Amino acid sequence: MTAPPSLSLDAEPVSETRPVTAPRHLIATPAIVAASTLALAACGGGSDGEANPDTGVPEPDGAGPSLPDTRSLEETALFLGQATLGAGRAEIQALARRPLNDWLTEQFALPPTSSHVAWLYANGYDAEEFRYSQRGMDNTVWRAFIGGADALRQRVVLALSEICVVSVLGVDSAWRQFALGNYLDILQTHAFGNYRQLLEALTLSPAMGYYLTYRGNAKANPKTGSQPDENYARELMQLFTIGLVQLQDDGTPVVRGGNPVETYRGEDVSGLARVFTGWDLDSTGLSKPYSPELMVRPMAQVPSRYETGAKQFLGANIADGTEARAALRTALDTLFAHPNVPPFVSRQLIQRLVTSNPSGAYVRRVAAVFANNGQGVRGDLRAVVRAILLDPTARSATRLQDPSWGKLREPVHRFVHWARAFGATSSAQAWDVGDLSDPGSRLGQSPLRSSSVFNFFRPGYVPPNTALSSQGLVAPEFQITNESTVAGYVNFMQRAVASKNVGDLRLEYGSLLGLAPDGAALVAELQVVLAGGQLSAATVATVVAAVNAMPTKVGADLQNRVYAALTLVLAAPDYIVQK
Repeated sequence: MTAPPSLSLDAEPVSETRPVTAPRHLIATPAIVAASTLALAACGGGSDGEANPDTGVPEPDGAGPSLPDTRSLEETALFLGQATLGAGRAEIQALARRPLNDWLTEQFALPPTSSHVAWLYANGYDAEEFRYSQRGMDNTVWRAFIGGADALRQRVVLALSEICVVSVLGVDSAWRQFALGNYLDILQTHAFGNYRQLLEALTLSPAMGYYLTYRGNAKANPKTGSQPDENYARELMQLFTIGLVQLQDDGTPVVRGGNPVETYRGEDVSGLARVFTGWDLDSTGLSKPYSPELMVRPMAQVPSRYETGAKQFLGANIADGTEARAALRTALDTLFAHPNVPPFVSRQLIQRLVTSNPSGAYVRRVAAVFANNGQGVRGDLRAVVRAILLDPTARSATRLQDPSWGKLREPVHRFVHWARAFGATSSAQAWDVGDLSDPGSRLGQSPLRSSSVFNFFRPGYVPPNTALSSQGLVAPEFQITNESTVAGYVNFMQRAVASKNVGDLRLEYGSLLGLAPDGAALVAELQVVLAGGQLSAATVATVVAAVNAMPTKVGADLQNRVYAALTLVLAAPDYIVQK
């Protein structure tokens, strides 16, 4: 995709692109970096919390035409790019011949990938040598994201992990891989469940207790002047449920006197923090004083630390003497019932799955399903995910002509997309891909390794000093994108496609090797499987020319052709922008 001129970067000129002349030894040339940066810019940036401006492209009404039972391979691949972390040719072909709604129903019925905690135990990560290590965490993440049959569930797990954030970098405990494994198990279990139940499970998880510092939180002490830790109370409201300002049903701020109306005040944080006192690790009945099981069990109450007094916040009043678990449930019920929750959570899920800048109408429709799934149930994530993916705007052909439509594929998604598309397996079943967060030599992002509770990128992030903000759009993934990280990504993927830096991952390129003698046929296959038909004619011509310039004398030559084509497509602006 060529970036629209109105959305090009204006902070710094982008160097002129050059043809690729040495595809066998691809590096992140200024041409690739510049083109990729322009592509990222094309997805937009904008003001925090605002919905899409009117782009002139008509949007379908709420009902929309019924979806066809069949569709092109390209349209199917685009859907699977939103609904999964990656799909291969066979999956695309199979879904092209059946209704999307049937596929969703089938995915909802699939059991979760086997428990992360169980996998850690089965692979010996409970040995004493791993007590103060992170070893095993990355392995089980990649096992599920790359190898999990529950493709839709894993897509939603990644999305939820970037809304209700926990990072191993902030879990200062022994057996942290078990704490994070349990956190992922919670996300897997509740990905198609109810958001209210997800909140309670996360609140009682040791991972969240450590990460947001309320594990062992104590009631106020009049003698020392100490007060309950307010960290979780604040982030639970700001990031997981209601946000900073009151919202309309379409996700836009409620404005009074020219200013957005705040959702809570300092005293609300203090009142809610009193609920999160007394919760700590549950060692009941454990034979070992400090075992991985401590990081897996829900936290339990320590009555001497719990604040038994009255608690007021957001207009709710929890009476003096209310038992700790009852107070917790009342607090979560109060937050869950807040009118902000449907648009606040729905908009972020749309951003994670489909487009960075959903229209107000799109947000309103999904938020209505969050508020009531049609059977009087609030927070039904299964219904919400279905509404997001089958919304008439998401499935309308006109969206592809809208320059504000789409999102940047975050680096983790690009990597897993490639791996799943070409049948990646772990030869030793170790899934030893490792930490990919180094920005200079790897992806610049790795699951459960955000540097803060605000995720790798904010939902309303705007690249500073660019023309993007004037468009009234947002570009979350741009927050971890610059020329250095783009170069690091391209260089990493160049090695990854040849299985040189991804541990025991092995890819299946048999179908591509058969096409390798013909550059046009090879690129046409990648056009469907990876790009969903979105590579421009210019991009296709450039990649085909580069591939056809390479020799075909021996088998290694054909492999090199496949590696070059994959690297160039994975670095193409048209691919990096998910439409």
